[in-house]
Amino acid sequence: MSVNGSDVLLLVNTGTPEVPAYEAVGSQRNVTIGETTGLVDYSSKDSRATRVAPGRYGSTLSLDMVYVPTNEAFLALKRAKRAGELILVAVQDEGVVTETANAVITDMTRTFPDQDTATIAVELTIDGEWEEVGS
Repeated sequence: MSVNGSDVLLLVNTGTPEVPAYEAVGSQRNVTIGETTGLVDYSSKDSRATRVAPGRYGSTLSLDMVYVPTNEAFLALKRAKRAGELILVAVQDEGVVTETANAVITDMTRTFPDQDTATIAVELTIDGEWEEVGS
């Protein structure tokens, strides 16, 4: 069965690392999670064929939202970005937290167009791997 994208939200820890308190980032429009695996090329001259093995795993997260300057989750993102600190994020699917990860905010762009909605785009890189909740 397919999932409505509106049922999947990005949450941010507004509590402490020891006692997380997840809050949805306000007015989300789009969340994109990318996962990649680098390649280790172990090809050699004795064969024309390329030989590869899985290398480093990586994940990124992109968030687009309407600018709501008082949203606690947005403020937590802003504080972490300016302090150069990791932030704990979680994915909520149909009301249930399904995975968590620590992330570095690599870019936060606020856009304030004339006669249009102010928006924010945030790019994060996951530190390590996503941890599935309950596994």
